[in-house]
Amino acid sequence: MSSLNPVLTRVTDRIVSRSAGPRAAYLQRIRAAGQHRVERSQLSCTNLAHAMAAMPGREKIVLRELKPESPPNLAIVSAYNDMLSAHQPLAEFPAWIKQAAVEAGASAQFAGGVPAMCDGVTQGQTGMELSLFSRDVIAMATAVALSHQMFDAGLYLGVCDKIVPGLLIGALAFGHLPGIFVPGGPMTTGMSNSEKAHIRELYAEGKIGRDALLEAETQSYHGPGTCTFYGTANSNQMLMEIMGLHLPGAAFVHPGTPLREALTRAAAQRAVRISAVGAEPMPIGELVDERAVVNAIVGLLATGGSTNHTIHLVAIARAAGIAIDWTDFDDLSAVVPLLAHVYPNGNADVNHFQAAGGVAFVIRELLDAGLLHEDVRTVAGPGLRRYTEEPFLIDGQVQWRAAETASRDVSVVRPASDPFSTDGGLKLLQGNLGRAVIKVSAVKPEHRVVTAPARVFDGQDALLGAFKRGELTGDLVAVIRFQGPHANGMPELHKLTPTLAVLQDRGFQVALVTDGRMSGASGKVPAAIHITPEAASGGPLAKVRDGDMMTVDAVHGILRADVPEAEWAARPPAVASLRGNQFGVGRELFSVFRDAVDGAEQGAASFRHPDWHAA
Repeated sequence: MSSLNPVLTRVTDRIVSRSAGPRAAYLQRIRAAGQHRVERSQLSCTNLAHAMAAMPGREKIVLRELKPESPPNLAIVSAYNDMLSAHQPLAEFPAWIKQAAVEAGASAQFAGGVPAMCDGVTQGQTGMELSLFSRDVIAMATAVALSHQMFDAGLYLGVCDKIVPGLLIGALAFGHLPGIFVPGGPMTTGMSNSEKAHIRELYAEGKIGRDALLEAETQSYHGPGTCTFYGTANSNQMLMEIMGLHLPGAAFVHPGTPLREALTRAAAQRAVRISAVGAEPMPIGELVDERAVVNAIVGLLATGGSTNHTIHLVAIARAAGIAIDWTDFDDLSAVVPLLAHVYPNGNADVNHFQAAGGVAFVIRELLDAGLLHEDVRTVAGPGLRRYTEEPFLIDGQVQWRAAETASRDVSVVRPASDPFSTDGGLKLLQGNLGRAVIKVSAVKPEHRVVTAPARVFDGQDALLGAFKRGELTGDLVAVIRFQGPHANGMPELHKLTPTLAVLQDRGFQVALVTDGRMSGASGKVPAAIHITPEAASGGPLAKVRDGDMMTVDAVHGILRADVPEAEWAARPPAVASLRGNQFGVGRELFSVFRDAVDGAEQGAASFRHPDWHAA
């Protein structure tokens, strides 16, 4: 094992120190909750009878046993629905899990379902304003499922954007319970991502019609499984693996294959063993510690993962009593090399990434470079080194073997000694507009510093309208404000990507500055996103006016309106009417989230953890 990189050590120590109070309070709370080794022993006879009334006879006998050595009962919490390609395969998983649990001498119950909305369906639509807050709804739905106090471990079935973070936040509220995350896997490869992006740009310019666009999109998204680009959904799967919450190598195995089924059954059998009454009890709140969180950040940086996780990882960490911020991401990004080129950072999709070496290869390279904490606990056992192995089948049973030590395609995955970039491609930007993040792993060096006049819009449709009217004919910094979590739920603004890319291709200097999100598909146009504080909360972004010179400098970490200081201080912020964001497509039901939400750098969460009040 290589010695740890000093920056990794320094950042981890800083997080440990910063989190001392909340983390101690969290651990004390979950350890107290875990004193009852059979959780259902706390229930009255009436409670227990209700909970097992519909169970088959054999499982009912198991559930009646309330002694410490009683067989465990597993909770299944699933994001299944059959509209979304990533979650449709989960329909079969509960039956596999229940059968595997019985074969291991235990039982399993479908404890509850959680909602799973798709940003691909709602992208650019009104429903996107519910997307970020759906994470908190999922966390609460997970808590509802587990609140029956019937369970000794959890199996969490989910894949995409807000679903996995929401499930994990909910699981951490029951941190005394062990848990394993069970993925569904990516769809097979369709149209290449580069061709799809080109067709979208042609449509934005009006050079092809909707029929041609729809045909291309249908060829891209064509079957069961996760979308194959490296957005938030597939970043989720990498994170669950590098945090030790999946079985090793589970992330990118296709649905509908024997290996996918075998891994799902193996997860249930492993959950029995690590359950609260199992041979190797492993509470999830103990497993997700400061080192695991730092490993997650490193994995995100090394693979060019989704910018959404600069929000979600903060919220996940806080749920475990751990405080991280964007400075931690920025400091680690300076020393973590970029080892993967997966769309939108390259042309390959996640299937190509998996075939070239995948997560196992990346983890081994980072471990050997001293850029990951190896001495962590995982659902597979002690030590992250286990996650340098790949699963395969022998007589229908899952076995693991060491992944290959050399990349199978250096255009997709590279060793740490010869990375695509010596840094992780994620930067913190600061200046008189607040704090923001920018992902530059897909941005060419010549586009990483932009100084241009501002064009200010209070929504993405206003910019698209200006483009269609032929008004955007020179260099510009597009300022899209009042898009933060308090204003309208912080929608992704990915619909802007083709239009801004067209302007860049025309030779203009172009950048985006917003308090909204840009999704895991952030691409070749520099985008300063997640500005905190947001405009609707009195943030200085509301002071920007058309024509102000703006600097977006991803090299030196600067985000600035180049306005004389006295003028800037005296300038009143613009005020936007937010009434239009309060009704329609269910938005009226989410007002409590908009009113209570934290800033993006604080995780954009609508709930308050008791440990933070005690800190």
